[in-house]
Amino acid sequence: MSETTHDGGVTVTAPPSPDDGLSPAALAAKYGLAVSGARPGLIEYVRQMWGRRHFILAFSQAKLTAQYSQAKLGQLWQVATPLLNALVYYLIFGLILNASRGMSHDVYIPFLVTGVFVFTFTQSSVMAGVRAIAGNLGLVRALHFPRASLPISFALQQLQQLLFSMIVLFIIVIGFGSYPGPSWLLILPILALQFLFNTGLALIMARMGSKTPDLAQLMPFVMRTWMYASGVMFSIPVMLKDKPAWIAEILQWNPAAVYMDLMRFALIDGYGSSNLPAHVWAVAAGWAVLVAVGGFVYFWKAEERYGRG
Repeated sequence: MSETTHDGGVTVTAPPSPDDGLSPAALAAKYGLAVSGARPGLIEYVRQMWGRRHFILAFSQAKLTAQYSQAKLGQLWQVATPLLNALVYYLIFGLILNASRGMSHDVYIPFLVTGVFVFTFTQSSVMAGVRAIAGNLGLVRALHFPRASLPISFALQQLQQLLFSMIVLFIIVIGFGSYPGPSWLLILPILALQFLFNTGLALIMARMGSKTPDLAQLMPFVMRTWMYASGVMFSIPVMLKDKPAWIAEILQWNPAAVYMDLMRFALIDGYGSSNLPAHVWAVAAGWAVLVAVGGFVYFWKAEERYGRG
């Protein structure tokens, strides 16, 4: 298209574009464009996660190997750290405060060590989840992949660490007179349920920590409070027998206490079903499904916002 100017010259103007007047959404639809980093549907997101399963496993194994690479004792710290914590708790709570009341020496030490190992699994998953996105922004911004892969991978890392540590736990339990039996088969479903719970919790904390990095400084205090309320060092029903019954019931139904008590029941001969709250397996499964599914959906809803400053 051309037109004559006042001085006799001719200017050429471009013809109107067929895209004039189209909204951005209409333009994207016309040319098959999609928003970069847009959140996929939930089913599609699950499918993408399954496609990254090998990455999730490899990433968790690499993180586990690198965790203590700078320490002289290396991977032995995976066992030494919870054992040292158990020793400190035994000296303070077992000997000085007599928290072992109602249990023999042969029951209390495996009781305490089992509690420390199992609670550490949840504690480490939470702390790793808080930093899963905020601590890996370079990876999040450089590559396109389902961001839930990171907190799930960190929870899997903690599971692998617990499995390694449980070799020592078995030795301690056997050393105090509790030998392998049919109840030990319960270890697998207990760990599966706790892993689901921990994974959901890691996903929740990953979303919260991605926008509030200071949460990593607060969580150790929260976890310490949770530990004291979960009966890691003492039996909740025995310690609270003089208190209203509903207090002990609420504390026993908290998920950390549920998974610890189930593991103690499976491993320790002197820790019978009378120490477990009512409907304990239903409670354990309910916590696992509720937190795992809820945590996954909660994390997915903010998928497009991770790593965006």
